[in-house]
Amino acid sequence: MTINITPDPHSKRLTHPKYRADIDGLRAIAVLSVVSFHAFPNGLKGGFIGVDIFFIISGFLISTIIFSNLERGSFSFIEFYSRRIKRIFPALLLVLIACFVFGWFVLLADEYKQLGKHIAGGAGFVSNFMFWKESGYFDNAADTKPLLHLWSLGIEEQFYIVWPLLLWFAWQQRLNLLTITITVLIFSFALNISKVYSDTVAAFYLPQTRFWELLAGSVLAYLTLYKQNMFPSFKQKLDEWLSLIICAQAPEKNGNTLRSVQSLLGAILITFGVVVITKERHFPGWWAVFPTVGAVLIISAGTGAWLNRAVLSNRLLVWFGLISFPLYLWHWPLLSFARIIESEKPSQGIRIAVVLISIVLAWLTYKLIEKPIRFGNHSTVKTITLFVLMVAVGSVGYYDYKHNGLNFRLIQTEQNETFDYATHWQGWEKCDYVSAPIPNNGGCRILHQNKPIDIIVIGDSHAGHLASGLKEFFATRKENVAVMLEAGCYPFFPLKMNDGVHFNSDGGLIEKALIFAETTPSVKLIILSGYAALQINGNRYHEPSQFTESQKSIHLDAFKIGLEATLTHLTKANKKIMYLTDVPELYKDPKSCVKRNFISAKAGIGGCSIDVLKKDFIERNTAYLEIIKENKDKFPQVNFVNTEEIFCDTDKCYGMKNNVLLYSTRDHLTPNGSKYLINGISKSFLSLLP
Repeated sequence: MTINITPDPHSKRLTHPKYRADIDGLRAIAVLSVVSFHAFPNGLKGGFIGVDIFFIISGFLISTIIFSNLERGSFSFIEFYSRRIKRIFPALLLVLIACFVFGWFVLLADEYKQLGKHIAGGAGFVSNFMFWKESGYFDNAADTKPLLHLWSLGIEEQFYIVWPLLLWFAWQQRLNLLTITITVLIFSFALNISKVYSDTVAAFYLPQTRFWELLAGSVLAYLTLYKQNMFPSFKQKLDEWLSLIICAQAPEKNGNTLRSVQSLLGAILITFGVVVITKERHFPGWWAVFPTVGAVLIISAGTGAWLNRAVLSNRLLVWFGLISFPLYLWHWPLLSFARIIESEKPSQGIRIAVVLISIVLAWLTYKLIEKPIRFGNHSTVKTITLFVLMVAVGSVGYYDYKHNGLNFRLIQTEQNETFDYATHWQGWEKCDYVSAPIPNNGGCRILHQNKPIDIIVIGDSHAGHLASGLKEFFATRKENVAVMLEAGCYPFFPLKMNDGVHFNSDGGLIEKALIFAETTPSVKLIILSGYAALQINGNRYHEPSQFTESQKSIHLDAFKIGLEATLTHLTKANKKIMYLTDVPELYKDPKSCVKRNFISAKAGIGGCSIDVLKKDFIERNTAYLEIIKENKDKFPQVNFVNTEEIFCDTDKCYGMKNNVLLYSTRDHLTPNGSKYLINGISKSFLSLLP
């Protein structure tokens, strides 16, 4: 296969490879796989590998431009990035603005605040870093993030920034560009393999663990430009041998049989990936090799291969390929907003409608926005305008984020309830008694900065959501309270199990907080609290568990050993200790009880039940509650407070009381819920305080 560079070789303008319809067809396969996976995840379970195919195509085309223009001496950073801006910014700007406007009318303040943050991240092409940092057990559902899909665009743009600079520098130093490309590819792939088992989320989102896929396209670009005649006799004999096996009559000796087999093999690898790879796999890792090699084989087969010529160059697939970028941008926000509005997975009919609307919007965007801006006159003016608009949109998103979702635009509920975890910390000051690596989830907070600490609350975010209630309860009392927490950690000293499993890091915030509480003379009461159900079972209620039965057993043992060891240690310090059992979990998100009024931009509560049957709560927490009962007998000096008695009657555990929401998520309390809990256990507090 030959890549033809069309402009005059004496021209100093940036040259581009000749258009290939089959590559647009491959783009169509990639985007339709992704759209199908997002809309119907139980159907095409591996459809997300379409993004990896996009990476190969992008690496191939971009590197072809860079390699060929460096050789001709016509490479221009200004023209290169100008073309990228005109290619990417128009559709992206339209989608970002549309999300901001639509979100104004349908999102609650915490949701709109998060959207503003994601708009800023999308405009700055750092979404992948943002979503990597947000991932974790306290993060909200991925399908309620309308701009989650921009993580892949962030990786591509970061590649477009780093790779041309590296190749230009290598070219100036007269280094071998193929050697540089292969070396960086191997390094990136090795990072991917080493990271995918220790931190799958990081391996998925970080550029250094994904660049190897784009670089696979880069290697292909170099070989196609300069090494296409490698091993000619071997390829000729292999083509003849395949022709004898496959064809009834000897075809013309033009290498097309080998190319066709190569392309079909690539299609088989991609099909295998779509069918076998699931989101439960350690991905990318070794699994990403299947779509990567498959796409490389198809592209390298060229336009003469049967699959490329007869299937991928089909007019319908080419049409989808032409609108693939705006289709990718539009489909996910529409599906996500549908999920938010429905408060649950939208019906199949709604999802089909969303996909069809996405296709129409993608075509209109391509026809009316993309093409007129990409081509034609006034290139410099277009580029500058697009850049300024992107900065403006990113700034508006950041302003929205910093101003709490512009909550003046929407009365969140009839009781002016809030779902924003950060509101628990209103009136609290940050403290530096221990390091605070997770400030958004609390870290170290104190009611009165310049007073000795009398009470310390230690745990994860389930300790943090006590803050609103504690502030109100102690507002008129003399005691000073501090909350020290680390998301996702037991409120125990670090544990090293016999099988090598390690819980809570040595020298981490939890350990430092416990030592501080134990050794600080002014501290009279230590309160421990945490999300034990998640830690033990490996899942939120009514979600698939991430643990095997063996892992559940390990985590249960860890909780039992950690609780007993921590209480044994702390009781020797002559401190009052309260262990607050975990709040009941709900069946579904409390936001499902919020009625969103698009016209008035107001919301209310009603006509909804989020309560959970008490027997289901007991069933999920039987082993945990049994451990609490055992330790209650072992440590009579420790005050074990059962939150079940506050939230449950004989039949139900309530997520709402007197039409007031007590929960902000299925397992975290609202400020009203926090006050309800603290008031309910106030007698326990009073009995432990002088």
